[in-house]
Amino acid sequence: MPKKYGFKEKDQVVSHIINLMLAGKLRSGDRVDRNEIAQGLGISRVPIQEALIQLEHDGIVATRYHRGAFIERFDESSVSEHHELDGVLNGIASARAAANPTPRILGQLDALMRSMRASKESRTFADIAWEYRSTINDEYAGPRLHATIIASRNLIPRVFSSTYQCARNDMLPFYEDEHAAIHRRDPQAAQAACLGRAQLMAQNMVAELVRRRVFVAAETGSPGAQQAEVPSPLDTQSSPVP
Repeated sequence: MPKKYGFKEKDQVVSHIINLMLAGKLRSGDRVDRNEIAQGLGISRVPIQEALIQLEHDGIVATRYHRGAFIERFDESSVSEHHELDGVLNGIASARAAANPTPRILGQLDALMRSMRASKESRTFADIAWEYRSTINDEYAGPRLHATIIASRNLIPRVFSSTYQCARNDMLPFYEDEHAAIHRRDPQAAQAACLGRAQLMAQNMVAELVRRRVFVAAETGSPGAQQAEVPSPLDTQSSPVP
């Protein structure tokens, strides 16, 4: 696989491992093969180790002394938990924005909301929504919160929301609620909008993974991962977290 210039090798490995999970090729308890990754990506083992340290910190893999790194529990509940955490963390920043909405920030958010309302394509809407989130987080999330928000997004590939056909219709009402809450200085309502949006995105992503047989449908067995027979479109390499 060719290297992605301008994209850190460690981040490339993180994306590669998560892609394998989202495609059903790495399942709960599976061992991560460092040699296979090094050969496939054409990189040394150093960035692979750096990636595994990050993924362990983020709760995605677990390392066992002298045995290697293994995929942590990966099922419907763990995907939902990642989204829930992302909603909580973004809600903290949004609540801060509602508590102190400066004219400069309100002007930027107003312009982005107008663009979201006018957008017709899912990808365009997703890009603008991403900018809306980044505008709030860059202004109101401190270094620790910002870093934790980024870590929470590892299992929330940005490209999923950009290719999800109903993204605008499903997500715009939550952004409308959040935007209105910020304007009327209502931190609790701003947080609630972030949590509601995250919950719906979790449901949508789990449904997609079930549809592609990465997870077993609830009515046919307990939630868990299963080998996928088709390539997953949830390719995080094309959309690194900013």
